[in-house]
Amino acid sequence: MSSIFVADWIKNDRYIGDVCPVFFRDFSLKKEVKSAVLMISALGVYEAKINGKRVGDFIFAPGWTSYKLRVQFQSYDVTQLLTKDNIIEIGAGIGWRFHVRKDEKFKGLGDDEPAVIAMLNIDYADGSSDTVKTGDDWLVKESAVRYSHMYNGETFDANFVTADCWSAKSISAKKDILLPQQGEEVHEMYRIPAVKLITTPKGETVIDFGQDMTGYVEFKIKGKKGENAVIHHAEVLDRDGNFYTENYRSAKSEIRFICDGNEHTFKPHYSFQGFRYIRLEGFSDEIKLENFTAVVVFSDMKRIGSFECSDAMINKLYGNIIWGQRSNFLDVPTDCPQRDERMGWTGDAQVFVRTASYNYDVERFFSKWLADLAVDQDNDGPVPHVVPKGWDGEGSAAWADVAVIAPWQIYLTYGSKKILKNQYVSMKRWIDYMKKKAGKNYLWDSGTHFGDWLSLDDKEEATGGGTDHNYIAQAFFAYSTSLFIKACKVIGEDASDYEELYPKIIKAFRKKYIKPDGTPVCETQTACVLALYFDLVENRKVVEDKLVELVKKWGHLTTGFVGTPYLMHVLTSCGRTDIAYDLLFRKEYPSWLYPITQGATTMWERWNGQKPDGSFCSAGMNSFNHYAYGAVGDWLYGTVAGINTDPDEPGFRHIIFKPVPDKRLTFAKASIVSRFGLVESGWSMQDGKTVYEFTVPAGCTGTAYINGEKHEIKESSTVRI
Repeated sequence: MSSIFVADWIKNDRYIGDVCPVFFRDFSLKKEVKSAVLMISALGVYEAKINGKRVGDFIFAPGWTSYKLRVQFQSYDVTQLLTKDNIIEIGAGIGWRFHVRKDEKFKGLGDDEPAVIAMLNIDYADGSSDTVKTGDDWLVKESAVRYSHMYNGETFDANFVTADCWSAKSISAKKDILLPQQGEEVHEMYRIPAVKLITTPKGETVIDFGQDMTGYVEFKIKGKKGENAVIHHAEVLDRDGNFYTENYRSAKSEIRFICDGNEHTFKPHYSFQGFRYIRLEGFSDEIKLENFTAVVVFSDMKRIGSFECSDAMINKLYGNIIWGQRSNFLDVPTDCPQRDERMGWTGDAQVFVRTASYNYDVERFFSKWLADLAVDQDNDGPVPHVVPKGWDGEGSAAWADVAVIAPWQIYLTYGSKKILKNQYVSMKRWIDYMKKKAGKNYLWDSGTHFGDWLSLDDKEEATGGGTDHNYIAQAFFAYSTSLFIKACKVIGEDASDYEELYPKIIKAFRKKYIKPDGTPVCETQTACVLALYFDLVENRKVVEDKLVELVKKWGHLTTGFVGTPYLMHVLTSCGRTDIAYDLLFRKEYPSWLYPITQGATTMWERWNGQKPDGSFCSAGMNSFNHYAYGAVGDWLYGTVAGINTDPDEPGFRHIIFKPVPDKRLTFAKASIVSRFGLVESGWSMQDGKTVYEFTVPAGCTGTAYINGEKHEIKESSTVRI
């Protein structure tokens, strides 16, 4: 891939410690400008200004990609920002590059410093043109941002003034890795006012914003000259009502503002935090809630889905699912936004992709992230545990399977074959890798896997769950192969070898993992769920009965990351939607509604994140803003309200309506804005009868299944049954 950039990458060539540099140059215009476009990128993150005015509103540009092979650049129309005499400034921070791997270092650039590249292309009214581009003629100076780190926060010194500057240095970093913006830009999406001022039992000054979120705090401050005002961040208070940060691990998550005695309104430049509460230290000003605003930051995806029912707690659950997605879809699908992690875990993305695609339009978001997955994937097939690559691994079942499951789901939801074509090689590599590992017996029973992560059928704080990890691996080997066969047929690739492979995988699974009575050797809910959802067993009835027996035995769900996304769907397909609704309505620990009884405003990482006695699970891994268990959202859409895709006519060209009401609800409804228009499904109790309503877009069709009867929905208007 050749580069259109004639500019050079430049970096600071003087030691300034942790200070964020500003690159700048002035230039004059002697002709009338017709148009001017700034093309810009960074190894790190940047903020560009022309004549003191910010260019664009992309937060943490250019975004996080697999830097070794892919770095996005942005193009901005800056015509209106130019005057006769101009100055262009580019502030830079390390951003996500602290995750850099040894093989991603660039010649002449350390892994603890940023670099920028820019071209300002100017077209004049007389037909001539000019270019202002980064190079050795640019200058560098220190900024008032004395420290910035994605995990630890930022230090800003309002007293800092410098007249000192020096030449920037051109470096020979690759330019053919630059590509136009592919994903969604990250923007400031919401502003949330502070709602409560708290003095904790320890005497801490704490502000509650009422919502766990991702972003930063904008605050007004004057203070005394030289005073250090510090903001700390937390998701929860402990059972005594004190500020709790142990689950942030090593992430300091603090904003330090050094006052100059003048009033300022400040927000961080190159750092974000996950939080609901902040603790103030060193603020000599009177603390007023109106001086503090939480700025919510995430990828600017279009909201397309909605769900509502008659139960307030289930509506709150749905709202928490939405906030979990907002909090963790910040350029990559992160696992959590608060602790020293915040990485693109493949397993989390895999289990949530269907719900995510109904809530928001995530086609561009996943297309960009899956492109990074493809370049990070080893040539012989294994998929790293996190993307962009930050953790090696041999490819864990259910995690690495995102390489197949996510493209297929994006295709189902939006109907475009493009993502299947783009990811075909990656998908094939993953299937071939599993085939190689399985060997001549077609049994993948080796490697290291995460298992049914954070399930409850093992020791209380165990992570890998009680289901045999190799059982899970073989199950996903079969499932991903089945999806790959379907994908091949959609895009016209030869699937014959995999059609021969698939029944052999099933046969090996049954021989190894199914007992003579037809039930799985692993007597866990997840083992039954996978066997049924992936269609791996001959006698479905005995496995369905075993699943029901296990749910009743425990009295609640025990599934972890692997089993939970499919649990409710399997119970529904078994004809036991009553049990699924029992699980949904359960308020006691463990359940989806239990966190809400504890004040949760997002999804928790663990079912037992905060126990009924108010104590917390292990601080080593206990996020209160995860999205994986929010995968139940697609069951709310698909069963409670009744909207489902048809794999034969994807993108909701043909909609399968399968609502299953429950007497504990008086109504439920959902909508999804498809590529063809608005899809709606709902039902309500009216005069002792259940009334169903469906809407299909013009030119589309639907089939509704109500009480065993089939109804064809062809009109573009609402249909009542």
